[in-house]
Amino acid sequence: MKILGRHLIAEFANCDNCRLTDVDYLKDCLEEAVRKSGATIVRSVFHRYNPQGVSGVVVIAESHLSIHTWPEYNYAAVDFFTCGDTVDPYKAYDHMKAMLASDEAHVYELKRGIPSETDEVLAHKPAQIQFDNAATSR
Repeated sequence: MKILGRHLIAEFANCDNCRLTDVDYLKDCLEEAVRKSGATIVRSVFHRYNPQGVSGVVVIAESHLSIHTWPEYNYAAVDFFTCGDTVDPYKAYDHMKAMLASDEAHVYELKRGIPSETDEVLAHKPAQIQFDNAATSR
């Protein structure tokens, strides 16, 4: 695979369910996780469901972090997708585990990229693509 990024998929169990319903708390936690990882925040969007649960995404210059919570099961699913070699998604993972007060967590790492016979990490480079402003403003 021609590796463009790393995608951590985290399962956080036995979390503090009060934290899993607090949109502001989760937004602050995920944004701090971004900072701890060395990534750059672009924009955050969070939504609280009725009667419970939260989904949120923090778009970063290096890809995204996202969360979805099930307070009724004391569970959160969190993704950390990062590109480049300057970001450490495991720092974000450690921060979220602590902030959710999860006492049982599992993390899986996937390499993301272009299928290939050999493994190599591709360097990110400036795009050579010319964008049509009308197409990108839709």
